[in-house]
Amino acid sequence: MGLYWSFLTVFVLLAITAPTALLFGFGGATAARSTVAPLRWFGKTYIAVVRGVPDIAFFLFFVIALDQAFEWVRHQALCPDWPDAIRQGNDFVVCDAAKLPLSTAPQWIHEIYGFFVAVLTFAIVFGAFAANVLFGAMNAVPKAQMETAVAYGMTRRQSFWRVMVPQMWVYALPGLSNLWMVLIKATPLLFLLGIEDIVYWARELGGTKTAKFTSYPHGDWRLWYFLFLLVFYLCFTKVSEIVLERIMKRLTRGQATLGGAQ
Repeated sequence: MGLYWSFLTVFVLLAITAPTALLFGFGGATAARSTVAPLRWFGKTYIAVVRGVPDIAFFLFFVIALDQAFEWVRHQALCPDWPDAIRQGNDFVVCDAAKLPLSTAPQWIHEIYGFFVAVLTFAIVFGAFAANVLFGAMNAVPKAQMETAVAYGMTRRQSFWRVMVPQMWVYALPGLSNLWMVLIKATPLLFLLGIEDIVYWARELGGTKTAKFTSYPHGDWRLWYFLFLLVFYLCFTKVSEIVLERIMKRLTRGQATLGGAQ
């Protein structure tokens, strides 16, 4: 049953992470185009730093740092009279009330918290790539249209939401489609975050003897389990390609693009 639940875990992760990453990306791209210098620096730094760090290194480091940041904030609020230092060599020690989740919490709370941290990490990483795609798409909208909007009396905000945003998706969708494919292929990184994903269970159930189970009614079937995962991911990406192609045709309908002309 753990294998079957892991498929649901992957689908839920994608369903939550994709729109969240797109929201992060839209915010990062908008900040990078801002006329306010600190906000523009923040947006460009976010895009450059996250895109420049390898995904595995980011997942291994950022999750620990994010978890410790949450606990540090709770520690400052809940345990102001704590006499000891939080940093004790390589150890990070906070009061029991500040721990996330609490040691007395049931197992499902620990699992949901781990999944929440995973979603947030995925969203931040892929949000930076989405921000770069959306930033380029915003710049690809013809400047003449923005100037025409100003000539009609629109404010900067009105021209952004009514002219640029509706048209930028045509230029952004190819890049976002590739990003969606990369996100699908990155779901096995859940194992690095301590979540029992599809790859984890394929290795556990396919082997002859692992830490979880001492005996199996079959031999080493890992080849067949991973072959099934290969077919699953190929089918998943193929369905995604068909859906994204239809979305692209709908967005470009009637526009002066190759897709619209077709």
